[in-house]
Amino acid sequence: MRRIAALLLAQFALTFAALAADPIRFGLDWKAEAEYGGFYQAVATGIYAKHGLDVTIYQGGPQVNHTQLLLGGRLDFNLTSNSFLAMNFVKENIPFRTVAAIFQKDPSVLIAHPGQGNDSFAALKGKPIMISGDTRVGWWNFLKAKFGYSDSQIRPYTFNLAPFLSDKTSVQQGFLGSEPYSIKQAGGFDPVVLLVADAGFAGYTNLIATSDKMIATNPDLVKRFVDASLEGWASYLYGDPAAGDAMIKHDNPEMSDALLRYGRQSMKANGIVDSSDAVELGLGAMTAARWAAFYEATQEEGLYPKGMDITRAYTLDFVNHKTVMKP
Repeated sequence: MRRIAALLLAQFALTFAALAADPIRFGLDWKAEAEYGGFYQAVATGIYAKHGLDVTIYQGGPQVNHTQLLLGGRLDFNLTSNSFLAMNFVKENIPFRTVAAIFQKDPSVLIAHPGQGNDSFAALKGKPIMISGDTRVGWWNFLKAKFGYSDSQIRPYTFNLAPFLSDKTSVQQGFLGSEPYSIKQAGGFDPVVLLVADAGFAGYTNLIATSDKMIATNPDLVKRFVDASLEGWASYLYGDPAAGDAMIKHDNPEMSDALLRYGRQSMKANGIVDSSDAVELGLGAMTAARWAAFYEATQEEGLYPKGMDITRAYTLDFVNHKTVMKP
């Protein structure tokens, strides 16, 4: 009798905890893949639940603009792709800001065929390069300034590998943990992979963003979401990623175990998540100095006006506590 009562009490406690959890709507900037593994891991392993959160993850994609959904109040948090978009909040006087930077290094790459003389950023000056519209207003401007690229080189990128595979002289954008693997599988060769961050691009990517109102009225909720997300990333990178991977494959059946493993290993090998300021300050780290340096560099290229208050793009209140690095 006592055992039955204990089981009922435990079940009641679990049910009450689930009912009491704060619901969170969180939007990604692309479809489920290893680059979002830490968030899925936090859901799948109960890390969010442990922090009193009931998190629903919404995938992004080419036809989904989660930034607009965030602005419209249909999401509570959003994954903002890069520092440019965060600074656009300031430029356009939008009351949202970033609260954590998951990626210390941008995993964006340019990809070329081997043996074509396209094995460095400098060598690509003047050559056609397939990039998306978002990239054109992002890190492309950094490459223009540093290597003398021009917009006349731009060719449309449709997220289809066929044009690249059919032309050995072609060059396209991609992500470190995705396209190089897919090209090897489809084309049978290892492409030239040039990591934009290795060229000196210092922007943060995969930034968690929310509204100024949320930060002001419910900072505890923001803190719990950031803390749990970082814990999820530590678990995904250094623990057993099986639970997170299973959830990713459920949301995006195009993902295979091999591709997810490749993406995770690429992030670890290149310090995408755990390098730079994160080494001393913990996962999700941001610094005012790095934000200021990025703004100065982009402002000099005419992308942003002088005197813009860059501190409105971010807050450091929820990171740099050295609370999470490895489990």
